[in-house]
Amino acid sequence: MTDSVRVDAWLWAVRVYKTRSAATAACRAGHVRVGGDRAKAAQPVRIGDELRVRIAGFDRILVVKQLITKRVGAPAAALAVDDRTPARPSREETPFVPVRDRGAGRPTKRERRDIDRLRGRSAE
Repeated sequence: MTDSVRVDAWLWAVRVYKTRSAATAACRAGHVRVGGDRAKAAQPVRIGDELRVRIAGFDRILVVKQLITKRVGAPAAALAVDDRTPARPSREETPFVPVRDRGAGRPTKRERRDIDRLRGRSAE
């Protein structure tokens, strides 16, 4: 048995990404880090390596427990990875970002002052 596996193949095999090409694209975009460094798709991972994978704006922290190259069932995939991701913050804890409707134009003076007050940048 080999002592390392490509990072994109491993992420696909343990069902982090739906397709191998999606895992490769994530590596190219810089969303995958192995040991704190950006990982290329062909970078080898070994047992005990820590991977940080950015999905939907949040980092998942995964530790390699078992090397697999072929996609396996969900119970077997769960045995190959140790998920150390902290719990996501609740909706109440995440800050609200106001968004203007597209095509609404520039804010009026009153709206701009309200936005500044909301963001804590009031001139007063």
